[in-house]
Amino acid sequence: MSNVSVHSGYRTGGLWTAAGISFTVLTAASAVAVFGMLEFDERCMHGLVEGPGRLRDVRYQAFPPSTVCEFQGGDVMSVGGRDVLGSLLWVSLSVVVVCMFVALLAECLDPRPGGRLVTPMSRAGKLRRTATAFSVTGSAFLLLYALAGWKLLAGPSSACAAGADWGFHAPRTLEYSFLPPQATCQYTSGMTERMNPDWLASLTAQSAAPALLAGIAFALAFRRWSVERRAVRGGGGAASGDGPGGGAAAGDGPARENAN
Repeated sequence: MSNVSVHSGYRTGGLWTAAGISFTVLTAASAVAVFGMLEFDERCMHGLVEGPGRLRDVRYQAFPPSTVCEFQGGDVMSVGGRDVLGSLLWVSLSVVVVCMFVALLAECLDPRPGGRLVTPMSRAGKLRRTATAFSVTGSAFLLLYALAGWKLLAGPSSACAAGADWGFHAPRTLEYSFLPPQATCQYTSGMTERMNPDWLASLTAQSAAPALLAGIAFALAFRRWSVERRAVRGGGGAASGDGPGGGAAAGDGPARENAN
C-alpha cells in the first residue's frame, strides 16, 4: 500500500489570466500615455496649450505617465493624466498587483483536499508550479535591476562616471544605495542629479516583493516535497524488513544446514 497522501493546491489559473490581461491593457495604455507626452512640454512653453493664467513650470509625472504644465490657475496634463486614460491605468495596475499577490500567497498555503477553489495536486506538481512562478518573478526583478543598477554593480563609488568618457571632469558620486538602485551625482558645475529616474528606482525595489513572495512559496513547496520523499523512503524500508515471514526467511539458512 502506498504511503503517498493526497494533497491539494488552490486554483490560481483565473488569477494569473486576469493579471495577464490587465498587464496587457496596462502596457498598451502606458504606451499611449508616453506617446502623448512627446513634445507636450514644448507646446506648453510655446503657448500652444491653453491654461488658466500664465505658465509657471513644467514637470513630469511618473504614473500615470504624463507631462504636467503648471499654470497660475491650475494644471493641464497630457493624455496620460486625464480622467479616462488615467483611470484605466490605475485600474489595470490595481488588478495586476492584487491578482499577482493573491495568487502568490495562495502558493504558500497547503489547503486540505475538497472545496470549490481547491484542486488535487501532488507535492511534485506544486513544486513545479512554484518554481515557475519564482523563475518568472525573479527574472523580472533581475532584468529591472540590471537595467537600473548595473553602474552600481560595476563600482558604487564611481557609478555616476560609469559608461561614459568623461576625461578629467567625471561627476562625483556623493551617495548611493543598492535597493532602490540610486545614486546622487555631482558635476563640476556643482549641479546635482539623480542617476536613475525616481520611478525606475522605485519600480525596481517594488518588483522585489513578488519575487520574494514567490521564493517563499517555492521554499515551502520544496520543504513539503522533501518531507514526503523521506516519509516514502522510510515507509518502503520498513515494509521490506517487516513483511510476513521476513525474519523467519532470514534465519532458515542455518536451520536447513543443520537438518541436512
